[in-house]
Amino acid sequence: MRALGSIIAATTLITGFGVAQASGNRPAGGAVLLAGGAAATWAWLQVASPPRAGVNAAIFTGAFVASHPLAKHIGARPSVFSVAALTAGAT
Repeated sequence: MRALGSIIAATTLITGFGVAQASGNRPAGGAVLLAGGAAATWAWLQVASPPRAGVNAAIFTGAFVASHPLAKHIGARPSVFSVAALTAGAT
């Protein structure tokens, strides 16, 4: 159960990107990110204190934000997979 939030967060970053790419609808990808972020935060709250869950949620959000400028340097897919792996490890 401890790793569930991290798994949800990493999977959400990849799935949100995939939905946005496949549909051509960025808000649809954002909806996936919002739902997955909420689910990951809920999972973190089940095993950690609210401040720690908040830090994990901030890491998830920061990874999403960081993926955009990173994509300009290494490409979209490598960027998303990189931040997803870092999110899983950091949270």
